[in-house]
Amino acid sequence: MRDLVEYLVKELVAHPDAVVVEEVGDRQGTIYEVHVDPADVGKVIGKGGKVANSLRTLTKAAASKHYGRASVEVVTD
Repeated sequence: MRDLVEYLVKELVAHPDAVVVEEVGDRQGTIYEVHVDPADVGKVIGKGGKVANSLRTLTKAAASKHYGRASVEVVTD
């Protein structure tokens, strides 16, 4: 799952070398924290949060059968 999130985010940004995805375990499932270059934050979040919501939807759908619950958080430093 981490590889899927990393692949999708790297395809969106202008600085794919700066993308870091951390996997954090939680009682309710797994959270994938996405760190990107500050110039690319807008591209990952999207207008009105549409891109971030799409990433979350894809991750939840892919994880539902085999990995349980999963979520994506865009972390701004």
